[in-house]
Amino acid sequence: MDTSQYTAYRPLMFSIAYRMTGSVSDAEDIVQEAFLRAGKDGGKNGGKDGGKDAVVESPKAYLATITTRLAIDHLRSARVRRESYVGTWLPEPLIATGSGDFRGFTEEPDPAELAETSDSLSMAFLVLLESLTPTERAVFLLHEVFGYDYKEIAGITGKSETNCRQILVRARHHVDDGKPRFDASREQREEVARRFFAAAGGGDMTALLELLAPDVVMVGDGGGKAWAIAQPLSGAERVARLLLGLYRRAPKMGVHLEPAWINGQPGAVSYDGEGRVVNVFVLDIADGQVQTVRSIVNPDKLHHLGTVSDVALRAPGDLTCRPWPPTSPRKPRPTRSSTASRRPRTRGYASC
Repeated sequence: MDTSQYTAYRPLMFSIAYRMTGSVSDAEDIVQEAFLRAGKDGGKNGGKDGGKDAVVESPKAYLATITTRLAIDHLRSARVRRESYVGTWLPEPLIATGSGDFRGFTEEPDPAELAETSDSLSMAFLVLLESLTPTERAVFLLHEVFGYDYKEIAGITGKSETNCRQILVRARHHVDDGKPRFDASREQREEVARRFFAAAGGGDMTALLELLAPDVVMVGDGGGKAWAIAQPLSGAERVARLLLGLYRRAPKMGVHLEPAWINGQPGAVSYDGEGRVVNVFVLDIADGQVQTVRSIVNPDKLHHLGTVSDVALRAPGDLTCRPWPPTSPRKPRPTRSSTASRRPRTRGYASC
């Protein structure tokens, strides 16, 4: 294996590893380890005759096999960490570059391939894959996303073709039950996202409610290290009030948002006054309305985007997020004496 082969097949290796793990940093580690193992192995497990100088018949299949098996091993070892994760787990965001490519992908797909790639990269899809076992996830992705046939999948996973067929049937059953829907038009999603962020930033409750689906859900991932809602919040009015409260607070903290395409879906990255990353918003849009709002605030999941801000890591007393507008605008504010010994209200938020 030489450097040219690493460059040629890295996008495929990263694509497999990222969809398997939902982590940019873990995917990059797996890709690096896979190439190191391929070089060390010298093709003896994939070449014609074996041995250090054996020639690999298909470098692409060989590297995909190593990458997939490393990802399966990683998921098995990470299961305990996922089960003890504080709050809701969300994948690490993958941000599109200015050319529309996603980090880790260098090939330029046609529009149809781009739409399919975006759907299989979406936060909703990656979260759905969490319901599958590592082997089910590998078989499903290799067949449904990357187009491998059963013979190839059997060679990659070490399972029989018959077993791979059975595994795929089970995986499809789980995925089809919760498969997300997205508007087909990128332009329509961009327009809905633009209006959504404009309404939230302008404090327009009426416009915001029109853009939110009645059963919209907001999900936050702080990992116990940053401010995030402890449990998913559902309902258009509740979500709108929380968003307006966050936007009302943002200017005081010097935070601003910049629109971005994240995991194939419209969203935004927020930055503090020093240009450091605060969090990432991702929107699921269908039927002309926002169906889900996801916010990734866990600093461990944002380092690959740049320097991470400490704004969301401050103590509760320094960062109190209140819904806006208040439910009882005519209710008088408590006197100083009545609040002197009261602890800050943080119900519904998770912090370290």
